[in-house]
Amino acid sequence: MTDDYISFTKEMKKGYTLLIPTMLPMHFRMIISVLKTYGYKMELLETSGPEIAETGLRYVHNDTCYPAVLVIGQFITALESGHYDPHKVALVLFQTGGGCRASNYISLLRKALRRAGYEYVPVIAFSFAGIEKHPGFKTTIPQLHGMLYGILYADLMMWLYNQCRPYETHPGDAQRLCDRWTERLGRELGAGRAVSYRKVKKNYRRIIADFSAIEMKRRDAVKVGVVGEIFVKYSPLGNNHLEDFLISQGAEVVVPGLADFLLYCVYNNILDRRLFRRKSLFNYILCRIGFSLLCGKKNKLSRMISSESDFEPFPDFRDTVTLTEGYIHQEVKMGEGWLLTAEMLELTHSGVKNIVCTQPFGCLPNHVCGKGMMRLIKEKQPDVNIVAIDYDSGATQVNQQNRLRLLLANAQQ
Repeated sequence: MTDDYISFTKEMKKGYTLLIPTMLPMHFRMIISVLKTYGYKMELLETSGPEIAETGLRYVHNDTCYPAVLVIGQFITALESGHYDPHKVALVLFQTGGGCRASNYISLLRKALRRAGYEYVPVIAFSFAGIEKHPGFKTTIPQLHGMLYGILYADLMMWLYNQCRPYETHPGDAQRLCDRWTERLGRELGAGRAVSYRKVKKNYRRIIADFSAIEMKRRDAVKVGVVGEIFVKYSPLGNNHLEDFLISQGAEVVVPGLADFLLYCVYNNILDRRLFRRKSLFNYILCRIGFSLLCGKKNKLSRMISSESDFEPFPDFRDTVTLTEGYIHQEVKMGEGWLLTAEMLELTHSGVKNIVCTQPFGCLPNHVCGKGMMRLIKEKQPDVNIVAIDYDSGATQVNQQNRLRLLLANAQQ
């Protein structure tokens, strides 16, 4: 990373609006709700439509991975919209810092901004890998603590929301419940508030009780799992509102949570030490502790779902890790890597035999670990119904939806 980037200063914090691209709407709203209490003015971009990709393609080479085209297109569309003063705006991108091309989004975005005439707009790399330093945007231990519980809360709400939405007597009840809890939890997890695990568990129970109280009409519905590259897996912009379409066709959608991706990243650091002696012993021990703690918190939440409701609980990630044996080696960890294969197997083991594997154009790791593993999974589990759906600027929504209808038709047979 070069040193010539525009730094987000402490002075900018007072008057600038931080724009965040859409990816995980529920999780990002929660993170924004937490960070607002620290004095940041933040906004989640939820624009969609073909003009987003068209704008991205004006400033990004069409061989670039599709999520980059969309993210950059959404940012520049926002700057060109007239809704913001470009001189009082900063752009925030979440980065893993790994080997995937997603780690180049920052450079691609800055290049696109220069071409569009917005080279003065600061771009903030939100990363735990310490890619860049911005004096006006620092992550502290209390912030990270609050955001971690925010992710667990959002995973819980997304999980229950997906189990309620197809059966709601009054459409929109689950979404209104999510919105209300997100606003409340953001304040509780924010600045000046000590996060009490006792209070967190009490909130878990209240959230589960609130979702259980939603009036629903139960019916037979085909369960469809969604896996794939992280952006098109979660983002309505990236997958052409995939979940909305599946629900409109009478399906129940099952989507693994973001905590699993965090556990995957931590577990890969443990593997680096075991397989390659690449990490220090201190880092290895720290990752082991972090992995155990996060697994423990997720599993306690899962047991709470089982004991206090009729909802399906979360799978145990420690079991998910073991599922790849005989399918893919865990050295394969670019992008979503072995996790993508593991999530397909996790779904089949939990009884979800119909799976949509979302494939963005230009994502080689996704094509190897997702589409490339479909044949082997079907050979070993003939009752599994998997379809790979490609998402790029040249793919038509009609073709995508027709393939999804065929998946559902096969499932019903």
